[in-house]
Amino acid sequence: MSEIIYGRKPVLEALKNQSPLEKLYLLESGEGGLKPIEALARESRVPFSRVPGDKLSQLSGTSHHQGVVAVLSAREYADLEEILAGAAKSPEPPFLLALEEVQDPHNLGSLIRTAEAAGIHGILIPRRHAVGLTGTVSKVAAGALEYMPVARVGNIGYTLKELKKQGFWIVGADGDAEKNYTRTDLTGPVALVLGGEDRGLSLPVRKECDLLVRIPMKGRINSLNVGVAGGILIFEIMRQRKVKG
Repeated sequence: MSEIIYGRKPVLEALKNQSPLEKLYLLESGEGGLKPIEALARESRVPFSRVPGDKLSQLSGTSHHQGVVAVLSAREYADLEEILAGAAKSPEPPFLLALEEVQDPHNLGSLIRTAEAAGIHGILIPRRHAVGLTGTVSKVAAGALEYMPVARVGNIGYTLKELKKQGFWIVGADGDAEKNYTRTDLTGPVALVLGGEDRGLSLPVRKECDLLVRIPMKGRINSLNVGVAGGILIFEIMRQRKVKG
């Protein structure tokens, strides 16, 4: 379970103190007393949604929520600059994992655990339309979240464009790609991009990829769970680096 705080003063103080907040839920009627909280949430870039009062009661377990509920992150997010600085100090080429709209906490937790086991330097997730570092994610990651830096960015496509300027090779996973992942050179500085459970990679993100790779399928099911597919691709990249090294 994620830790919840509610009430206008506690939530406002959490925002002022820059506590690691995953998301805010505000009463949909937009009461005037909530405007300072909304303004500070925007300034702090904390995602928020307008919801009915019964949803707030369900989240907080009380009707005395004063129109606002906040979900605390399981851990504090890293800055992208910190991740890149850490990668630059590594003896191995930089290796990042970028996730677009992964919404299942079990998938994110599994990918965090796999990424940590493989020695990935950091994970990038979007601020909106994706699961964050919830309690369930932390539980599924089974301790790996303590060692794997995760940065939340405003726009995955724009971030990938900036990474290309810094020498990263952007590799996207796509079931319809022409290139087989085992027959493609995936060594060097890499940002591996995985799409969400429902639609995979969006067109804007696909356009930022230097190449797209697929995992061949032989059965009647033509796609894999994103956590499984990510694990296969991550360790193929590690295998190629070891062979080349």
